[in-house]
Amino acid sequence: MRILLIFLMVFCTSLSAEEPRVPTSTTEIALSFAPLVRQAAPAVVNIYASRVVQASSPFQGDPIFGDFFREFGQARPRVQNSLGSGVILSADGIVVSNYHVVGQATDIRVVLNDRREFSASVLLGDEESDLAILRIDGGEGMPHLDLRDSDTVEVGELALAIGNPFGVGQTVSSGIVSGLARSGTATGNARGYFIQTDAPINPGNSGGALIDMAGRLIGVNTSILTRSGGSNGIGFAIPSALVAQFVDQARAGKTGFGRPWAGIGGQPVDAQLSESLGLIVPGGIVISDLHEQSPFRAAGFDVGDVVLAVDSQPVNTPPEMIYRMSVRGIGATAQVTRARDGVSETLPVQMIAPPEVPARDLHILAKGEVLPGLQVVNINPAVIAEFGLPLTADGVVVQDPGPYAARAGLRAGDILRAVNGDDVESADQIAPALERAAPRIAIEAQRGAQRVLLRFRV
Repeated sequence: MRILLIFLMVFCTSLSAEEPRVPTSTTEIALSFAPLVRQAAPAVVNIYASRVVQASSPFQGDPIFGDFFREFGQARPRVQNSLGSGVILSADGIVVSNYHVVGQATDIRVVLNDRREFSASVLLGDEESDLAILRIDGGEGMPHLDLRDSDTVEVGELALAIGNPFGVGQTVSSGIVSGLARSGTATGNARGYFIQTDAPINPGNSGGALIDMAGRLIGVNTSILTRSGGSNGIGFAIPSALVAQFVDQARAGKTGFGRPWAGIGGQPVDAQLSESLGLIVPGGIVISDLHEQSPFRAAGFDVGDVVLAVDSQPVNTPPEMIYRMSVRGIGATAQVTRARDGVSETLPVQMIAPPEVPARDLHILAKGEVLPGLQVVNINPAVIAEFGLPLTADGVVVQDPGPYAARAGLRAGDILRAVNGDDVESADQIAPALERAAPRIAIEAQRGAQRVLLRFRV
C-alpha cells in the first residue's frame, strides 16, 4: 500500500510539472479524464437559436370548424427558441450540430467555452439525417476537434459526451460505446445508422460531441430512448463518417445534403428466409423491387439477389445500406457484395443522385383556371425519393394542392389517376382535364396503398 501511494505521488508530481496532455495509458485514464476534457472542451459550443413563427387559429385546417372560425383571433408572430450544442471542426469556424437545434432558425448565437459569442449561419441542413453544418461569422483560429473514422470504433471503447444539458452550462459525462449499427431505434427526426453509448445524454446535449480517449470526434449526440425525458443510459450519436461527408458537401457550396439513390426495395434476411436463399448465416438485404433506372440494375443486380456488404462493411437493414452509400457520396463507386444462388461476388456500383428522367415538368394552375394554385409534376426517380413514393409509381403527383384543391381534399404526395373518368398520364393534362370536367369534378387519386375518390363542385 505504501509503495502504491509513493507511485501515485510521484506520478501526480510529474503530471503537474509537464504540460497538460491526453492520457496515454489505462493507468492515467483511471486517475483522471481532466487532461482529455481540457483539450476537447473548448471545441464544444453552446448554440442558441431562434426563429419567428406565425401563430394561427386553433381551428385552422379543421374540416368542420375551419370555415366558421376563419377570422377567429389575430395571427401574431412569436419567437420560438431552441437550445443545443455544437462542435467546431476547423480553425475557420465550421460547426456541426443537429438540424432540430438550428433548422429554419433566423438568428443563431454560438457561445464558446471561454464565453466569447459569435453569430453563425447554416451552410447545409438535412432534417432526415438530423445534421446541420454552420459557419461562425468571422471565425479564425478557432479551437477544433479532429474527426476519427467511425468505422474503426469498437464496442467497449471508453467515450465522453460533452454538451450543455438543460442549459446548465457545459457538462461532461463518461461511458462506453454500447453498440454499433443501430438503425431504426433513435427518436426525433434522425433516421438511419447510429453509435449507441451509455454516456448520459440529456436535453441540450443534442449536437454535442462524443469523443474517444484521444480527443477525436467519433459521433454527434442526437437522441435518447427514454420514458421519463431524462437519460436512461441509451443514447445515440450520428457517426463521424457521415459528418465528414456533410462537411465536404457544405464546403462545396451545397445547401441540401445529396444522398445517393439506390432504386431498390428490400427486406432484411432472417433465419427462415436465409434457408430458402441458400445462405448459411442470416444477414443482408434481399432485393424485392428494382427500378429500371437503378444503378444496382445497371451493375448487374436483379430481384432475389441479397446485398451483403457495401465497401466490405456488412449491411443488414435498408437504413444501414443507405448510410453506407451516403458516406461514400454521389459520384463515387462503391464495391457491393451480393449473394446469388449461394455464391458471393463483389460488383462496382455507381453512386448517383436520383435521375430527373422523365422531366418533372412542373405545372402551376394560374388564377382563372380550375383549382388555381394546384401544383403537379411528372413522377421520376427524384420525385419518388422526394415524396417517398413506391418504386413502381408513375404518372402525376401533387406537389402542392394550393388553397382550393386542399379544401377539396387533395394532399401533397397524392398520385392523380383520373379526372371524371379520363386517365391522367402527364402534368400538362391536368388543366385541360379539369376545364372539361367543371363544374362537377371527380378526381381519382392514389394515397399510399389506398385509392381515394374526391367529388366536389367548382
